[in-house]
Amino acid sequence: MAKILVTEEIADNGLELLRKAGHEVIIDLTTSPTSLLDAVKGVHAMIIRSATKVTREVLEAADVLQVVGRAGIGLDNVDVAVATSRGVMVVNAPQSNILSAAELTMALLLSQARNVPQAHNALVAGRWERSKWEGVELYGKTIGIVGLGRIGALVAQRCLAFGMSLVAYDPYVSQERARRMGVELMALDQVVATSDFLTIHLPKSKETLGLIDKELLAKAKPGLRIINAARGGIVDEAALYDALVSGQLGGASLDVFASEPPTDSPLLTLENVVVTPHLGASTSEAQDKAGVTIAEQLLLAFRGDFVPFAVNVDAGEASDVIKPFLSLTESLGRFLATLNGGLPERLDIEYQGVLAGEDTRILTLAALKGIFAAGTNEPVSYVNAPQLASERGLEVTETTTATPRQHYVSLVTLRTPAHSVSGTFIGNASEPRIVEVDGHGVEVPPSAHMLAVRNDDRPGKIGLVGTVLGEAGISISSMGVSPTESDGTALMILAVGSEVPKEIIDQLDSAEGIIYARSVSCS
Repeated sequence: MAKILVTEEIADNGLELLRKAGHEVIIDLTTSPTSLLDAVKGVHAMIIRSATKVTREVLEAADVLQVVGRAGIGLDNVDVAVATSRGVMVVNAPQSNILSAAELTMALLLSQARNVPQAHNALVAGRWERSKWEGVELYGKTIGIVGLGRIGALVAQRCLAFGMSLVAYDPYVSQERARRMGVELMALDQVVATSDFLTIHLPKSKETLGLIDKELLAKAKPGLRIINAARGGIVDEAALYDALVSGQLGGASLDVFASEPPTDSPLLTLENVVVTPHLGASTSEAQDKAGVTIAEQLLLAFRGDFVPFAVNVDAGEASDVIKPFLSLTESLGRFLATLNGGLPERLDIEYQGVLAGEDTRILTLAALKGIFAAGTNEPVSYVNAPQLASERGLEVTETTTATPRQHYVSLVTLRTPAHSVSGTFIGNASEPRIVEVDGHGVEVPPSAHMLAVRNDDRPGKIGLVGTVLGEAGISISSMGVSPTESDGTALMILAVGSEVPKEIIDQLDSAEGIIYARSVSCS
């Protein structure tokens, strides 16, 4: 059972998932930066939103912390680098609020075009000002989209429905993909010089901080109106204010600010500025999805499974081809480490067949996770496995081969200077199998308790192993025996019902004709 600290309001559906899984959920919405240092002690996971700051001090005070879950997209309130160095996984819910954020962007766009908030305020104040708040149509206007990620793409779809022309800046999107979306890609200064409206959909980073600055705004098409529902700080607010006052810009709609709440911002004094208090994810649907998503990510992390929204794991999302191989590759790592009798100096990983065309980075992490889990008492995860490899001097190389050996569709092979193991899935039921060890072909399912015996290929060796195990009361659940190799040796891989005691291993290892006997494990 894990202890999970929740420091901000999270949808009940997500919390209930955690409770049903047997975990203790501690809700404390009153933590301060100081009290949080005590609150995180003994806690295995934290769930936060945007207000809680997970700093170096917090992470260092957390003695057993495994996961920080941000129920939303942005992570500027989490020191991800320090979390990674401490082996703490950081996860978010990047898809939970994309619809809500896109729809708020459209609300701000329409409010900017038709002056809805200003007209509302005038009317409730007793003023009938039809001519003063005359607006413009969106139809036929050009909108510039800065960032064509998930939210930017949804905004693009909706703007096309309004009959707008779309231009965009995103150096990570191909011309072909943009063309299919009905968007023309341009340089950023061209976008601002061409657009009637500009909407921003970028993450906050050192590269994007202050991106929309005084110099860029000076190149804007006169009357340009800006919408920012992404992150505060991307737009230089002082430069924005000056451009609005000078008339270079026609207006701005802002949901986010460099400092929140922006109570002293001069932007709030301008009639052509529409503001909302960071409402991008503030819908019941988005909050429910965020809470459930974070709960699901935590449950995966606690089980040691692949966590698709872990931001500090050096791997892409696992495809349908990759997913079945995650547990198998981790099992192969454990098998190889126990067969090797410790950490090797080098690990070579080869992906063959269909796997060779996939993003296999997560499989390499799974292999490392298995290797280190077999030989260390500290928690091993997809996050800290590469760090452990670096600290312990394990050299890792990866190769891919489009055509696998023999008849396998895909094959994973792990090699050290002393040993090797290969695995794949076979049959109509796609069952995992170890199919080669040290160059010997075998076929045996991965098991928690296994025995590897390499011997001179002479009669009686299988009987010897069976007799010794039987006399020790150890049952054999499956067995793979290799054909004779050119070097005159054979190999037995056995899955057994319990761990083979050291004295039995020593008895087999010292028997005539036995090259080695090793107790190995896949879990």
